[in-house]
Amino acid sequence: MPIEIVHTRAELQSAISRHLAGKDRRGAEGTPSLGLVPTMGALHDGHRRLAEAAVEGNDVVVASIFVNPLQFGDPVDLERYPRTLQADAALLEKAGVDVVFAPDLEEMYPGGDPLVRVTAGPLASAWEGASRPGHFDGVCTVVAKLLHLALPGSAAGAPTAFRAYFGQKDAQQVAIVRRMVKDLNFPVEIVSVPIVRAEDGLALSSRNQFLSAADREAALVLSRALRLVEERAAAHEPLMPDDAVALIESQPGVQLDYFDVVDTDTLEPLAFNCRETPFTGEALAIVAAKVGPVRLIDNMPLRAR
Repeated sequence: MPIEIVHTRAELQSAISRHLAGKDRRGAEGTPSLGLVPTMGALHDGHRRLAEAAVEGNDVVVASIFVNPLQFGDPVDLERYPRTLQADAALLEKAGVDVVFAPDLEEMYPGGDPLVRVTAGPLASAWEGASRPGHFDGVCTVVAKLLHLALPGSAAGAPTAFRAYFGQKDAQQVAIVRRMVKDLNFPVEIVSVPIVRAEDGLALSSRNQFLSAADREAALVLSRALRLVEERAAAHEPLMPDDAVALIESQPGVQLDYFDVVDTDTLEPLAFNCRETPFTGEALAIVAAKVGPVRLIDNMPLRAR
């Protein structure tokens, strides 16, 4: 069945109701389920994996494509962000997505920028939030709206499970959205999907297309630095993150913003258990750097074996 592309809030709710009320084409048992994959388009294999995870876990899947101006601090970045709806829809169709919601600016923010917004709070004060003030407020505002617009009613008289899928590459975004959903009692489960990497180890990103061949080669130092601390964590060794910092800073063409080891939920730096003592438990190594003209982020879950 061809993917359905809708552009208005009314069309979205109608499409969700029709698909949920239709045949259970994935053979799921029990409660009907809806999966939502929020995106800004310019999709790559990382987004494809998000869509496939949603398809695997739900009866009906909606993907949104909306370039959200509220999360851009630089108008140039907003203007140059690729708009590739037809190519994106083709990728999503191959992944098995049922509906694409592609609203225009007026449909999402009638009358202009919203006067009332969702603030990301203290979780947005560091890391990406420090480098991009207001970014996560914009993310929270649009995600809250998308969750509200896609919220399913009931299918065939039964309650509908609701899940939203986010890529682990944007680890701070996942943590903030998860906390927003908890604090504001949204009836949705947030599912994070592991990072998809190219064969050379570079985390897939829409920004990678702006890297020259030399910049891309230089950018591989980020994943090498993350693997360094990952291997030490797995071996129950001190992480010595300063070694990873030195590795990145030794790479020409790479300007490090931050590298640290943080708690997976609070994103607070670990005050112990990582520098000179054997690592135990779980944590997250995070990194951001400018490579040529492009700012890249990456992260790696850490677990002691």
